[in-house]
Amino acid sequence: MKKFLFLADLHGNLPAAEAMGRYLDTAAADEIWFLGDAVGKGPSNAETCDWVRQRCHHFIGGNWDYGIGGREYAGDQYYYDQLGEERMQWLNSLSREAELWLSGIRFRLFHGRPLEPLLTQDSDKDALNRLFTVNGKQYGGVIFADSHRPFFRTHHAGYLMNTGSVGNSMGVTNAHALMIEAEPGTQRAPLTVSIISVPYDNERAADIARRDPSLPNQQAYIHEVMTGVYSRVRTDG
Repeated sequence: MKKFLFLADLHGNLPAAEAMGRYLDTAAADEIWFLGDAVGKGPSNAETCDWVRQRCHHFIGGNWDYGIGGREYAGDQYYYDQLGEERMQWLNSLSREAELWLSGIRFRLFHGRPLEPLLTQDSDKDALNRLFTVNGKQYGGVIFADSHRPFFRTHHAGYLMNTGSVGNSMGVTNAHALMIEAEPGTQRAPLTVSIISVPYDNERAADIARRDPSLPNQQAYIHEVMTGVYSRVRTDG
């Protein structure tokens, strides 16, 4: 059996990333998959982008990665200035999705947006079931991010999992990730799924943001970090 860890949505929150890093130092994961949104929202975007590149083995992009990396929004100059061209080009080059065979199950891996609308554990069952079939290819499992809440559900088509968010969790304000213990490949074998919940210094994360008056939507970000309640007016992330 090998350990496969899936994480996403760091969103410029360095204290959360550092706490997850300490967990990774003891977790002995064989592969670490990044499922999108290293940047945006928080004040430490160069640091969280570099953390992803240093700690993860496989990479998938998210809506904020493409939006910032591709200069899609005029109001994101703050993030461009932090990241620089090389990081932005890397973000914009990330794959949109991937697949992975674990214990005989073909898993579809993607962030969420821009491939799909925002989906949560409460989304319509038909909307969630259609995630298992893409271009005629059938999957027995789907792992995605984007909604910032970890969850595990079973459907007629297979298993549906969300990584939750490292740096911008809604609900419980810990740093979250997903661990799967399985045999790699197409041979059927046992499979274990665990949701990882790591406490971090939320007040320190909020204080870093307070000391940066240029941070877009500063108060909304601070409120989200401290309460886990979505607080943004902007609709693109």
